[in-house]
Amino acid sequence: MLELTHKNVHNHFRINGFHLNAIDLCRVAYDYIKEGNANEQAIGEFLLDWFDDKEYIEMRTSGTTGLPKVVKLEKQAMIQSALATGDFFGLEPHNKALLCLPVQFIAGKMMLVRSLILGLDLDIVTPSTDPLALNETQYDFVAMVPLQVQNSIEALRNVKKLIIGGAKMDTTLEAKLLPLKTEIYETYGMTETITHIAAKKLGENVFTVLPNVNIAQDDRGCLVITVPAISEEPIVTNDLVEVVRENQFIFLGRIDNVINSGGVKLIPEQIEAKLIEKIDSRFFVTGLPDPVLGEKLVLVVEGEKQDFSSDFFDVLHKFEKPKEIVFVPKFKENENGKLLRKPSLL
Repeated sequence: MLELTHKNVHNHFRINGFHLNAIDLCRVAYDYIKEGNANEQAIGEFLLDWFDDKEYIEMRTSGTTGLPKVVKLEKQAMIQSALATGDFFGLEPHNKALLCLPVQFIAGKMMLVRSLILGLDLDIVTPSTDPLALNETQYDFVAMVPLQVQNSIEALRNVKKLIIGGAKMDTTLEAKLLPLKTEIYETYGMTETITHIAAKKLGENVFTVLPNVNIAQDDRGCLVITVPAISEEPIVTNDLVEVVRENQFIFLGRIDNVINSGGVKLIPEQIEAKLIEKIDSRFFVTGLPDPVLGEKLVLVVEGEKQDFSSDFFDVLHKFEKPKEIVFVPKFKENENGKLLRKPSLL
């Protein structure tokens, strides 16, 4: 069997209803760059990069595993990632897919690559917070960020499989999605891993890794990912995890967010999970400097000031109870709707 190269286009691949080969796609790319909107220009630039003679593309990381930087992603590794996604989610040629994510980021790029390699029938729409508005097409496979999902709940009746990434999905949104017939997964990944390397089904708390992905923990308790098809070196993250099986893990929280309060290490994500059913507004917990404790645990709530009863925090252990409550009119987010904790306090 011949190895797929980045210049192979599956003979069942379609884009917005049209069968296009590599030459056709390059022509479309030039038209997009010359006459298209910002999203189409980004698609055009990526397609020309994909079909050139280089064996890699360059991407700026989001800073998940350290400071943002430019990395070279091997095109063959991107192909292997697409094949692994196809195996994991049971994708087949002719499956109808939707690209509603910005192609400037890895998730959008990989929806294009999966379609090219797996032979998907891909529709492309301009990224928005409501990507299924006025669209009654039945889709087999769609990828969204949580904000898009929040605004598309009723329309998800037309989606067979949905993957959610880019930001942590909170339990309030998860509760709204559980009654749906759509098969929904939360994914785990980053630019360095060429989008997701693990996924968990809605309602579960254990991530299962994709084919040919190995996981371990370092001495901090953080996830270490080994994917020979993607990177020769292990990818060390700042994500605290519990490895439950050789191919499964539970995400606990970001080590960057850990609060050291009087020598007690507190993981904000675990405290937030206990409060999610009690607070209607968006919120998070963080640490602020304290002369006695080093850091004091603070609850930050979005919106107008509100009162909490004396027994409100009884669901928390003694050290998990906030020393102060701060109210912020509007939280700050990145392009994917991911909450920016520290900037929201400024």
